[in-house]
Amino acid sequence: MAEVGKGVNAGKLASNVQKRITRAQEKVLQKLGKADETKDTAFEEEVAKFNKQLIDGSKLQKDFKAYLAAVKTMHECSKRLHDCLAEMYDPEWFGKEEVDSIAEEMIEKEMDNNLEDTDLLWQDFHQNLVDNALISMDTYLAQFPDIKARIAKRERKLVDFDSARHHFASIQKSKKKDEVKISKPLALVEMAAPGWAQGIITAHQIAQTNLSRSQAEEDLGRAQKVFEEINYELQEELPTLWDSRVGLYVNTFQSVAGLELKFHKDMGKLNQNLSDIMTKLDEQRLAKKGVTTASAGKSEEAANHNLSESGSDAPKSPAKSPESRERPPVSQSPRPASSQEMKQDNIINLSEDEGVAEINISTQPQNETPTVTNGSSDAELPPSVLYKVKAVHDYGATDSDELDLKAGDVVLVLPFASPDEQDDGWLMGVKESHWLQNKNLLATGVFPENFTQKL
Repeated sequence: MAEVGKGVNAGKLASNVQKRITRAQEKVLQKLGKADETKDTAFEEEVAKFNKQLIDGSKLQKDFKAYLAAVKTMHECSKRLHDCLAEMYDPEWFGKEEVDSIAEEMIEKEMDNNLEDTDLLWQDFHQNLVDNALISMDTYLAQFPDIKARIAKRERKLVDFDSARHHFASIQKSKKKDEVKISKPLALVEMAAPGWAQGIITAHQIAQTNLSRSQAEEDLGRAQKVFEEINYELQEELPTLWDSRVGLYVNTFQSVAGLELKFHKDMGKLNQNLSDIMTKLDEQRLAKKGVTTASAGKSEEAANHNLSESGSDAPKSPAKSPESRERPPVSQSPRPASSQEMKQDNIINLSEDEGVAEINISTQPQNETPTVTNGSSDAELPPSVLYKVKAVHDYGATDSDELDLKAGDVVLVLPFASPDEQDDGWLMGVKESHWLQNKNLLATGVFPENFTQKL
């Protein structure tokens, strides 16, 4: 049995080798122009379309896989970024013992949910791209290897058909020549042969010629049938495959566009939520800062009040009304310097009756006109000034829009451009020294009200 199997395999191998030799000979003859080649222009156009379609599909698959890899990378980078935010976020920043601790816990929980939703959104986006685009693309391209192999097989069968056709034609052509060449020698042989052999030799020669012709005709018919079968199948499949590329492109890019639209829409909502969370945290920071500043201001005010009661007897002027701004400073007539009691009476009477700028009489001669201690009269101030305040202690600016104050600085209080911009406990103004020097209100800034007192 083993020897029989070896014999079959050896015969099959020899047949394949003979086919390859025959095909190689046929191609050489065709290239040399000694044998004609069957041409099918329409099929060649379909093959050119097939090759282009395969190249385009392979490139699309490669680029789409690169896009998916980029989505995966972006997902990982986004996750690491949000994980970093979650690690840095400290619920103790503002203190759990504060009144707003409940709100902080809610914000922290909301942020955790937002980060989880972002991660899930990236995962869904990647998976939907795979399900709706990549799988259909892989299925589409899986057809090409089989069809490509069948196109190559058709080319081989076409060479076999041409070879069989040429072989049959050569036998047909050589038959007539052989009949002429063999007829004369064959007649001489028959004449020398015995009587019973007369005609047998001629019949045998004719039989051999007919057998070769029949074998060549049978080989031609078999080769033609195999070629026509595979050629017909490909003629039907290639145009259909060419038209299917439109559906693939529509499905791929429509899926990508729709999924990207939904992804960015949902991601935009999550990003807005994250932005709102950060805004709330910033508002709590400012509120915490305001509470701390207010507490410090109250302590300073209480300390200043105690100092005023114990060691300072200088009265504070009340806030000026708009009418008082239009009146010029009141001049005081000279008074005799008869006694210290006269000086004190003059100071008290002037403060109670006029209610205007503070007059320093004790440090100048009695016959001179009193001067304004804050550096400018009301008539010189711009109309937008509401009132003046004086810094009771130093304040270091912590932002670019804040004023840096030293104890004793006088500030012209201005209204806010929009009431919504004003925070509780904060005022807008410009230093009086800047106004006196530059005569403009460009160097405005905010400052805490509890660091000052009205003049």
